[in-house]
Amino acid sequence: MAADSAEQFCVAEERSGHCAVVDGNFLYVWGGYVSIEENEVYLPNDELWIYEMDSGLWTMHLMEGELPTSMSGSCGASINGKLYIFGGFDDKGYSNRLYYVNLRTKNGTYRWKKITNFKGQPPTPRDKLSCWVYKDRLIYFGGYGCRKHNELSDCFDVHDAFWEGQIFWGWHNDVHVFDTTTQTWSQPAIRGGDPPQPRAAHTCAVLGNKGYIFGGRVLQTRMNDLHCLNLDTWTWSGRINISGEKPKDRSWHTLTPIGDDRLFLFGGLSSDNVPLSDGWIHSITTNGWKQLTHLPKSRPRLWHTACLGKEGEVMVFGGSKDDLHFMDTGHCSDLLIFQTQPYSLLRLCLDCIGKNAALLKSQIPCLPSKLLQQVLKKITFWAAVTHRREKKAETERQSQLNST
Repeated sequence: MAADSAEQFCVAEERSGHCAVVDGNFLYVWGGYVSIEENEVYLPNDELWIYEMDSGLWTMHLMEGELPTSMSGSCGASINGKLYIFGGFDDKGYSNRLYYVNLRTKNGTYRWKKITNFKGQPPTPRDKLSCWVYKDRLIYFGGYGCRKHNELSDCFDVHDAFWEGQIFWGWHNDVHVFDTTTQTWSQPAIRGGDPPQPRAAHTCAVLGNKGYIFGGRVLQTRMNDLHCLNLDTWTWSGRINISGEKPKDRSWHTLTPIGDDRLFLFGGLSSDNVPLSDGWIHSITTNGWKQLTHLPKSRPRLWHTACLGKEGEVMVFGGSKDDLHFMDTGHCSDLLIFQTQPYSLLRLCLDCIGKNAALLKSQIPCLPSKLLQQVLKKITFWAAVTHRREKKAETERQSQLNST
């Protein structure tokens, strides 16, 4: 029974620089890397980890088809039940390939397809870029990568060069659009406003028809500026002047839209190379940031992912708790869930029954069948939470014993 329980309550492997999206009642995780004996090891390219929100259970599915290479720093986004992966970095360098997989498979088979029959010109190879999803289009911004001499332009800030092959590395602030209905790449003409400085390891989020950008890194500078791009008119806002306090400079953080006019910022790496655990909410209505004071200070994350759940909760998965530049060992596999608005009364009741299942075991079978199914999933959810907490506590106890 113990072995079955451990297998049932398994979690996706620890990782950073991965992709994660939500579709329906599930969180999907692919790619990224871990550190093993000071070596960067990319996670298997044929593994898709799926977290079911109702039951709290993880499952791993092997993938087929035209597999992307194992990478970190790819940009993942979902449209109409398909997960798209663009760019990234692997042992051979930077990528500008685009793949997709249908997440709403009817036979349980997840099959990658590389998009090769596209029209237009894709972005140059890069990683640590970000993406807005708007009107069935993937709209990419920024990233760190390489260009040839004849590809240099004002949208590229050169960091280093390999003169023999005339290859240049650096940061971007260009915008590229992939229309998923016509399979076409295009680069829109920006019609006004000052674009953000070139950057990578920044973050993007969409509210209405505006694409927001916060922070990121160029050269040795990390930033805390907020910009937005009108995705209908292609005009930049310029740096948005914020009233009141605001988050400190950072990279490798996340920005998640919550509701119609708010953005949730979490974590990252500060200018003085400190992993961050702070959370902030930006209100578009008041044009101000407000720091959340109830978040735990002991759970920093950087190069993680953050996705919005079905009841307004933000699900942060993976990432590192260490500064990846100096101590690349603290990759995480736990799922942090931040409640950004009150849960529904039904959700609270289900959680209460799930937590107290032992006390209510004689009453639970009397519930109506539809409600009973929901309750059983909540019982499983809280059993999984308890199992993982106990396992973590035992691991920490063993670690303390070994250190003494």
